[in-house]
Amino acid sequence: MLCLRQVCLFTLRRYQARTLCSDLLLSQINGCTHEDEVFSLVERNKARLSEKHVGIALNMLWQLQKKRPFLLRTSDYVRSHSQFLTLCILAENKAEHMEDEVIVDILYSILRLNVEDHVSLAKVLVTEAGKRLERQVLDCCALLSLPALSKFALCLYKQHRHFSPAIGQVAHIVDMKLDSIQDIRILSVLMISISEVITESFRDRLLHKAEQLLEEKDEVHFNYARRILQFLHNVKLRCHPLLEKCNRIFLESASHLDIHSISHIFGLYEQLGFDNAEFRLLAKQLLSETIDDSYDPETFAKLFFALGPMAGSKVRERLLGTAAHMAEDFSSPQVLMILKTMQKMKCRNSHLLKKMASVLHKHLDSYRVLQLVKLTQYLVVLHCQDLELFAKLKMLLLGYLKSSVIPADTAAIIRVLAMLPSFQVEEMIINKAAAVLPQCRLHHLNCIATAFVKWNHHGQLHWQNSSELCAKLLQKLNDCGFQRLQKANNLNLLLEELTHVNGEWLEEVLNEETMAMCQRLIDQITWANVLPLAFFLIKSDRRCPALFDRIASVAVENIDKIPPSEIYFILFLFSALNYDPPDNEEFFKSCIQHLISNLSHLETYHLVLLGHVLAMAGYFPPVLITTIFNVSFLSKLDAQLKVLPDTVKQRVHSSLMKLNRAVCLECPEFHIPWFHDPYCQRVFHNSTGRINPQRQHIHRMLTEILGGSHYSRISVLTPYYYEIDFECALDVNKKPLSYMAQNIPLDGVGGIHLRHAIKDEGRKALPPGAQRIALEFLDSKAFSKDYSRHLKGEPAVKKRHLEMLGYRVVQIPHFEWNSMVLSTKAEQLEYLRRQLYGIQ
Repeated sequence: MLCLRQVCLFTLRRYQARTLCSDLLLSQINGCTHEDEVFSLVERNKARLSEKHVGIALNMLWQLQKKRPFLLRTSDYVRSHSQFLTLCILAENKAEHMEDEVIVDILYSILRLNVEDHVSLAKVLVTEAGKRLERQVLDCCALLSLPALSKFALCLYKQHRHFSPAIGQVAHIVDMKLDSIQDIRILSVLMISISEVITESFRDRLLHKAEQLLEEKDEVHFNYARRILQFLHNVKLRCHPLLEKCNRIFLESASHLDIHSISHIFGLYEQLGFDNAEFRLLAKQLLSETIDDSYDPETFAKLFFALGPMAGSKVRERLLGTAAHMAEDFSSPQVLMILKTMQKMKCRNSHLLKKMASVLHKHLDSYRVLQLVKLTQYLVVLHCQDLELFAKLKMLLLGYLKSSVIPADTAAIIRVLAMLPSFQVEEMIINKAAAVLPQCRLHHLNCIATAFVKWNHHGQLHWQNSSELCAKLLQKLNDCGFQRLQKANNLNLLLEELTHVNGEWLEEVLNEETMAMCQRLIDQITWANVLPLAFFLIKSDRRCPALFDRIASVAVENIDKIPPSEIYFILFLFSALNYDPPDNEEFFKSCIQHLISNLSHLETYHLVLLGHVLAMAGYFPPVLITTIFNVSFLSKLDAQLKVLPDTVKQRVHSSLMKLNRAVCLECPEFHIPWFHDPYCQRVFHNSTGRINPQRQHIHRMLTEILGGSHYSRISVLTPYYYEIDFECALDVNKKPLSYMAQNIPLDGVGGIHLRHAIKDEGRKALPPGAQRIALEFLDSKAFSKDYSRHLKGEPAVKKRHLEMLGYRVVQIPHFEWNSMVLSTKAEQLEYLRRQLYGIQ
């Protein structure tokens, strides 16, 4: 008994001594301030290192690296150290005995130290953690805390294990515990990690939870919001309310944003189709302050990408100069980023382009197929003149095409090959296209159709029976398009495909069938998909009463669920195509009330676009009008326009002018002055000032009807800068009134002419009872493309305004003028005479 007692006391003392020693070792590891101190402790205590020591040591190595600026980190040194290998071997051997969270911490630390995914330790840790997760799912027990679960999920995501069983188990646990997650950091990590394996309903629950947590927290780190954007990108969803919340967080986090985070945010915004002028202004200010700093190639490429499209002329030149100077140091992804940005900037700086082309020769073999496609597109659009580079690109693309089995890749390669200068089409291309057609989505079919139509039109198919083979391919392609449409049973999926389809193929071949299919799926129209449906209908330029009425009905019933910024496109659909739904007043009233109550949530330039689209429909909400025509508002608008893309800038300028004109003419009670003379003069000064042959022909006929060229004028500018094709005046007895001779060369080469000024002799007061006539030739752009040939919104507004200016407006539709009924000159003269004199 005494002997047993002595043995127990000895064992206890030894255990206490070992515990004391171990605690001391843990304290020493935790107290290290340099990696070499950690390695020294490991070397001296190899025999006593427990799984806990190993975990703490590896974690400390990452923590020490983390404290350093990115460029001063020494991960390569750490990974190559002999004692780091010792720690990895020990961790691998002790993995089964480690606590769950220690396993996750070690996996996270070694991945942050850039240990390769295929290293045996990483594989062992992932396998062991996966086993425990599976046990957690089966036994419904909590082995991993939510923070540890999110860290493990992030490790799997960084290893590109997006579809692994372990990710599925993580998603299952998140599904069960979603209601208990109250930390937006944890949730945002879990969301991006499981984004590839979730259902649509689970996705919506995650988004709802994210919105809820973002609302509840007073301060949210911008990285968490950035992860939410990444999640939206991963699931290919544009959730506008959530995007606006994230954007607000970025604006509030200005002091924490750097070049890397700003460029990442811009990249995500671009992919999600979201833009915000306030964030652009903030980013421009922050980035402009750092332009004098010296940068490594990676950081500069990101600066160029983010700042270039917004930069003023001086900053732009400096960026271009620095890019040319650093060209040789750019990696292949950085060259791609620079060229993409140059395209966005519409920059054709020949010196920089030559530099980029020169560097590309050594990088070409490192690009993946879709990167090569993008690269080729950028070079063509930028008018690169390096024929040797294009020859290499052609060979690489053809090589990828021969081995390609993915329809999307095949379509993308064919699309970009059609962009190459003087490309001679091989028969192999038509065979590859024919092989993938049955598997292609509508977008891919459109790409292939566009390419072959172009090649055939330009005579680039040179092998025997090429035209016949091309015709058969296009027929098969059309059949595949019809079959794909006929199989559609989900409106959301159909609209997702149609979003990316543009060009003549859809318009000429599939438009009617597509409209019919949308009508068959009309019961699936909800508030969540009215926006993509409106986009498609705007793009198709066709009126479909059934679809339009359903959109209006759904919008009125669910107006509070539709983001205010999306209302613009719905209103644009009805205004631009000049369609009044059955409950027109209720529809516009509901939309206007929703907008007015959310004015503060709308961007400055959005208000201008909204004002114009409402004015086109004849609505002028006083709150909106007085908000827009305010000095402080217009000053803010000017500042924002400087950072917006040129296309948006031009559209906003034009919309503001048209709104100003409409308010002056239709709502004089607002006392808004006309202030767009300088803008309109610039626009007309920069336009071509030519008359097409059709209008020249009509003017000669007018001269014949009226009795001389001095009785009519061509291309006249009215007050408020409407341009009308022809103007004449008839007295009370319908006799033409003479103008001063204009000496306009109607038969000159090119039809060059001068527009008549607004305040010339033609605007003198007419005799009592006389009327001024505006005669307009309306081409196909003035009408919807459906069989109704209904007059669209813009020409309808122009007619309304010209009548307010005192004109009798005569509109000559192209389909009447070019019809068989008016096939002779005599019939055309009689038609013009009847229109001019108002003869029924």
